[in-house]
Amino acid sequence: MLLAQGSGIRDRGLEAELVFNASRSSGPGGQHVNKVSTRIELRLDIPGSKLLKEEEKLVLIDKLANRISREGMLILASQSGRSQFNNRAEVTERFYRLVEKALTPAKKRRPTRPTTASRIKRLESKQQRSEKKMRRKSLPEE
Repeated sequence: MLLAQGSGIRDRGLEAELVFNASRSSGPGGQHVNKVSTRIELRLDIPGSKLLKEEEKLVLIDKLANRISREGMLILASQSGRSQFNNRAEVTERFYRLVEKALTPAKKRRPTRPTTASRIKRLESKQQRSEKKMRRKSLPEE
């Protein structure tokens, strides 16, 4: 089992393996955006992580493939706020939510049978459609 209920990925101290880079943010903001580096980029080397189990690494690489570079780096960025501190907190929270969701196993689907009422409703709607199409046909001339 990957992520047991109640045990969180947040308790492992992954912050030690996270690498943060600051750069200038894009978009509107005038003089402020041109001189302050508020965009934060979070990087995690998944294959080189010592705090993730091997099976967790494989699941993360599989499920988050579109966010992982060729070198195996998980990359997330935030530039919505006007301060580095807020962007760093936001990108860290997004990282944890993303990893927790990826490591949570999907529930198995239990097959169910259609109810009697749903079967009757389906057959009635098919009959109504059939009658509607029959009424569209032109009658043969005698």
